[in-house]
Amino acid sequence: MTHDRATPAPDNASGTNNAPGPTTPPSHRAGPRSHDDPAPAGRRAGARDGHLTLLVIAKAPVPGRVKTRLTPPYSPEEAARLAEAALVDTLNVVLAVPARRRVLVLDGAAGPWLPDGVEVVRQCAGGLDERLAGAFGGCDGPALLVGMDTPQLSPALLAPALAADAWRTADAWFGPAADGGFWALGLAAPDPGLLRGVPMSTPTTGAVQRARLTAAGLRVRDLPVLRDVDSAADAAAVAAEATHTRFAAELARLARAGRR
Repeated sequence: MTHDRATPAPDNASGTNNAPGPTTPPSHRAGPRSHDDPAPAGRRAGARDGHLTLLVIAKAPVPGRVKTRLTPPYSPEEAARLAEAALVDTLNVVLAVPARRRVLVLDGAAGPWLPDGVEVVRQCAGGLDERLAGAFGGCDGPALLVGMDTPQLSPALLAPALAADAWRTADAWFGPAADGGFWALGLAAPDPGLLRGVPMSTPTTGAVQRARLTAAGLRVRDLPVLRDVDSAADAAAVAAEATHTRFAAELARLARAGRR
């Protein structure tokens, strides 16, 4: 789960497509808990009920602000089109699996690419660790978060964390990325303190985050390793793996245009 290093959107940036977002009231936000008291029994019981919130954290596909590591060889406009395709692929998967809520935690403004059935809330300010923490802080029950960098995502890849018994033997689900980060994180009892301070966008981000979970006494189960789309080589490899996706179709369209 990587994001281009860019200045976070200002506090007045709209991520709601001109509609108020369904932000959880502060009284419902999960606060940090002691690592000596992981996942209180009542919170774990709620997780076993399967009332899951699916979170997608993303940047709006705006040229020059998204997928900047694809430029070059792609132009900022082309990189933004690839980012939009990857985001739409991800949201379509989220819509195809069972969940109580489906929430896009967005840096920027929603556009016509946003499908029906997805709530939109604005990312909080701060580094990526703070923004991930804020996403979980808006949940009052078990939550599974994914990014926009893995358009090869499928219901089958998420299935272990969505099964009826997914939370009976796990307090957390972790999806490692091939670059050392992570593409998915699920928490039975969302605790923003489990993410704050984790160094992001480094080769050890995933290892540090997973260690933070186990140090808190959480039972962690792993999802498959996936490759993030960060470079042109990543884009080609992921498109070849997931030929049915909108992302692969957009990459092929660029190739047919004779630009690559």
